[in-house]
Amino acid sequence: MARPTKAQRAWQPGMEKKRRSTKVMFASVVLALEAFVAFFATLVVFGLRARDVPQPLVLAAGILLSLILIGSCAFMSRKWGPAVGWILQLLLIATGFLEPMMFIIGVLFALTWWYALRAGIRIDRENAVRDREQAKWEQNHPGEPIN
Repeated sequence: MARPTKAQRAWQPGMEKKRRSTKVMFASVVLALEAFVAFFATLVVFGLRARDVPQPLVLAAGILLSLILIGSCAFMSRKWGPAVGWILQLLLIATGFLEPMMFIIGVLFALTWWYALRAGIRIDRENAVRDREQAKWEQNHPGEPIN
């Protein structure tokens, strides 16, 4: 049987569930989509550039990049997570040296990454204000239903 996590050990009946960060969710979605694009770009380079680049190297690098993009989703809630994401954006843009169309796709994903972080931070801030106002209302109006 698996040992309970710290959060599971700290849980008590009646505790409210902590709201998940929208920034983390948006960032993770972008990275997951980039992982698929990196994998399919690997197949494109594998098929089109067979004479230019060693095929085992292309496959290994492409699959590794896809796995790193998926794995980095786990670190998005850390303080340094978005910085790792920016490094991965640059890495995806750099794949344009193997397939020039990836320059365009990489820049578009970098813009998507920027917007996901920006919008996620804004939504998280709005949710925090909403939660504070909700708690204040519940404190001032105990037992009253919300219309």
